[in-house]
Amino acid sequence: MKVPSQLEVLDLRHFSARQLRSLLEEESRVWSARLRWDYRSSADLLLQYLDSRVLPGFVALDRGRICGYVFCVYEGAKAVVGDVYASTATSVSQSAVEVERILLTHVLELLQNSPNVERIESQLLLHPAGEISGPFLKAGFAVHERLFMECDLADGRFLPEAEASRTLPEGLNLAAWSSAHFQQAGGLVHRAYDGHLDGEINDQYCSLDGALRFLHNIVRFPGCGVFDVDASSVVLREGTDEMAAMLLCSRVRDEVAHITQLCVLPEHRGQGLGRMLLMH
Repeated sequence: MKVPSQLEVLDLRHFSARQLRSLLEEESRVWSARLRWDYRSSADLLLQYLDSRVLPGFVALDRGRICGYVFCVYEGAKAVVGDVYASTATSVSQSAVEVERILLTHVLELLQNSPNVERIESQLLLHPAGEISGPFLKAGFAVHERLFMECDLADGRFLPEAEASRTLPEGLNLAAWSSAHFQQAGGLVHRAYDGHLDGEINDQYCSLDGALRFLHNIVRFPGCGVFDVDASSVVLREGTDEMAAMLLCSRVRDEVAHITQLCVLPEHRGQGLGRMLLMH
C-alpha cells in the first residue's frame, strides 16, 4: 500500500507508554463523549503492556508527531485487532479516519502473513458502522453492524411493564450472581450461542473453554467495565444449581451501567425470561 510521504508507520514496540500517553488520554475522552464509557482503566492497562515492548501493532507519525496507533494480540491460532485510534488534532496531511484505515491495512497484512494464525477477529466499538470497514472488506472479512442502545433514567421514567414482567414460570427461581455460578454460566453461554450469529463473530462462544475465558474477562478485567455483582442475576431450576438464563452487568462509568451479557437456554426461550431479567 502506498503511504503519503508525510505519514510514517512504525512498529508499536519502538514506542513507550510515555510517548503514547497523550494519544490514549485523548481517546479516553472520545470514549466518554461518544459511548459514555470511562476508558481510562483500559488505557492504563494498555500503557503497561506498551512499556513491556511485546505488544504487536503500529504507530502512525505525521511529520514526526504521533497521530495514531493500532494493536493486536495473539490467542493461539486466533488474532484479535484490539483497537485503532487516530487523533483529530495532530494529523495534518491525512484525516483521522484515513490514518486509521492505513494502520488497519498494515496490521491486517501483518496478521494474514503471521505463521499459525487461522482466524482474525475485531470488535472496534468506538467507530460508527462502516466508517473503517474498507480495509477489512478488502482483506475478505465479514462485517457485522452493532447497535448501541441506551436508556436514560435521569428523568425518573421507567421501562414499561416492569412489574408484570417479573413473574417466573413454575420451577424457576431468580437468584443473585455468585462466583459459585461461574462454571454453570460458562455452560449456559456455550449452549445459548450454539448456531447463533455471535458464535461466528466471536469464537469464544463456540466451546466451553472459550465461554469460560469470555466470562473470566468480564468478571476480572476492565475491558467491559467494572463487573457489577449486585446488578447481575441468574435464573435457576428450582432445587438445583442448573442455570436457565443469566444477565451480567458492569459499570462503564460511575453513573453508567452496561449490560455485558444476556442469554437464555434454547429450551427456556419464549417464556419471557430475558424481559424479566432486563426489568429486574
